[in-house]
This record gives sequence, structure tokens and C-alpha cells, in this order.
Amino acid sequence: MCFHPSARTRRLGTLEGGTGPTSDTGWGCMLRCGQMIFAQALVCRHLGRDWRWTRRTRQPDSYFSVLHAFLDRKDSCYSIHQIAQMGVGEGKSIGQWYGPNTVAQVLKKLAVFDTWSALAVHVAMDNTVVMEDIRRLCGSSLPCAGAAALPAGSEPRCNGLPAGPEVASRPSPWRPLVLLVPLRLGLTDINAAYAETLKHCFMMPQSLGVIGGKPNSARYFIGYVGEELIYLDPHTTQPALQAAEHCPIPDESFHCQHPPSRMSIAELDPSIAVGFFCGTEDDFNDWCQQVKKLSLLGGALPMFELVERQPSHLACPDVLNLSLGPVPVAFDLSRCAAPRQPLVSGTRDAAGAALPPPTRLGQHTRSPPGPSRAPPVAPGRESRTRPGFLADVA
Repeated sequence: MCFHPSARTRRLGTLEGGTGPTSDTGWGCMLRCGQMIFAQALVCRHLGRDWRWTRRTRQPDSYFSVLHAFLDRKDSCYSIHQIAQMGVGEGKSIGQWYGPNTVAQVLKKLAVFDTWSALAVHVAMDNTVVMEDIRRLCGSSLPCAGAAALPAGSEPRCNGLPAGPEVASRPSPWRPLVLLVPLRLGLTDINAAYAETLKHCFMMPQSLGVIGGKPNSARYFIGYVGEELIYLDPHTTQPALQAAEHCPIPDESFHCQHPPSRMSIAELDPSIAVGFFCGTEDDFNDWCQQVKKLSLLGGALPMFELVERQPSHLACPDVLNLSLGPVPVAFDLSRCAAPRQPLVSGTRDAAGAALPPPTRLGQHTRSPPGPSRAPPVAPGRESRTRPGFLADVA
């Protein structure tokens, strides 16, 4: 039986300084699904993929360390309090529905503070997984907290202890990878051509499952049978667990006591996020080979693209030629697919008013002063190269 510490919606303590919601009922289902897929990653990291939970059986200490990371407490690394608070930086107020992309971005930020797991979390955007970026991320050393604040001449320290020369000179090992790929597999309904590819993702040994569901009803998918997906449903309310210090955690409520549910693949909302865990570089190389084989699968469309290096149309910040002003000196036009051209003949409108400064892809739009005002972008929204890409589904 797999470990899913947040397979229920729980009543909580307040989330906003004593004035926020006291329950995640009605809005926290995607946050809980994010906890489940990340908990599975931590289980693979610390306990191994073959580990299974057995009732009333002594578990290793690392199991309880994983469990503590997901308790409904403000000081737990991946608690719903931390996810909800970190989501504010992604434009989501506390109590607002999340989509798969938002929860993936939040978990990536929280993983930085989990020095025990030392995970390299990569969220692949624009339907593209860049192998070079992942190898660079997983080959880098995890920086020690506060290292940038040390004054010149101070002794380097890591986790409060002096960092000896052997620490500085040893090669950087491969950091275990958690790869999250947010996708949109259709407009309002999932394109049936992706069904076979989705099934094959569950069959990969690196699979962590899929988070998604139906509109306003998130689920955590862990496999399939025929044309149906197997999922865990977080929509059961129960009290938050109050764990005392130095006491065993009553963990039965963190595991599914009933068989998982099923739903047709055709009912799946097209906005999902697929997860994978690669504990070693060999695991990642094997995963890449399996993904390449999927592209040769007849009658199925690949859900995302696997490339060695960043494509030029994604690396160039002005691929759509949205800028109106002169070309900056440091800007390398050779990386773009087409020469840069202004959209209009000048920098003023027909009334003679100055046009607003150009908006780059990935930057928020601000309304400039004056009579010519550009329509603002909603907080937390960004310009995308594909309209409607990664629309949030709670």
C-alpha cells in the first residue's frame, strides 16, 4: 500500500495569522493532490519505490520524518499552510482554487527548504523537457542556507558546522530529480489521441502519477485499467492530526483504507501535471530513452517534447516580435527564428500619444499613465506563447 499522507481534506488551524480559514474543505483538493504526488517522491527518495505500509508494523525512522513534513502544522515543510502561503507569490490568495501548474510551481519553491531530501525539482514549461537544463540542475550542489550573507574572510559553514576542504573539493553528486510536467491535452475535453501516451507514462518505473481531475474537483491518478484511470480522492473531511512531541504519530488516517476509485479517461479535464522521480542519473537516462520510444508509438500523440537543448523559439525573449523600440546592444538576434520587426511604423499612436513600453513574454503587464492605456493582465497571469496554455483547474 502506497503512502499518501494527505488523502483526506482536513480541518485546520487558521492559515492567516488567526483570521484565515480553519478548513480546506471546498478549495484545498488540488493542494492535497500536490501533497500526495510529492509525498510519493519523498517515499521513493528515502524508503525506496518497493516500500509498502503495513498496519501496526514498526516503520523506519525515515518514514516518520516524511510524515512530519506533511503534518497540518505551520512548521511542516510541505503542510497545507506552507503551500497556501507560498501560493500567494503565484497570484493565488488563500482559499482560492489551484491548478496543476500552480501547485507544481509552489512545491518547487518549498523543496528548496527541504535540505534533508536535497531534491532537484524541475517544472517543465511549454510542453518541453530540456535535458541539458535538468542535468545542470541535478549536477549542482545544494547551497547552504545563509552562504551568501557571509562576510569576506569568514569560515565557510554548512548547516552550522565548518565546511572542511573535503566538502569544497568533492565532486557534486547527482541530486535526485522530481520532474513535473504541466500539460494541456485539449481545449475543453481531453484529446483521445493522448490516451495511449498517458497510459504508457503510468507504466514507466519513474512514474509518480498524475494530478488533475475534473473542473473544481482534483484527483491524484496512480494508474489505469483498460480505459479507466485509478485515482485517490481527497474529498473526505476529517480533523487535523495533533501530533505530540516525542510521541508516535497515529498514521492510519494518512493511508487509504478503501480501494481506490476509477473514472473514464474521456472524463479527465485536459489540464494535468505528470510527475516522475529519477533517483540517479542512470534513472534519468533510462527515462529519456523510454520517452523517445513513445514518440514512435503508432496512433498516439506525444504529450510533450524531449530535447537536448533549449529550442531557439523558447530561448529568444522576443520571438513574436512584440517590441517596438530599438534593439538593445546586448540582445543576440541570431538566436531568434526571424528578424525583429516593429508591429507599427512608429512609437506613437494616431493621436500623437506615446505608446506604452513593449511587453516581453513572461513579464507582467502594467498599465502606463496617460490617455493610451494597455489592458492590464490579471495578477499572477503571464503572457504565454500558446493561448490558453496551462489553464488552472482546481
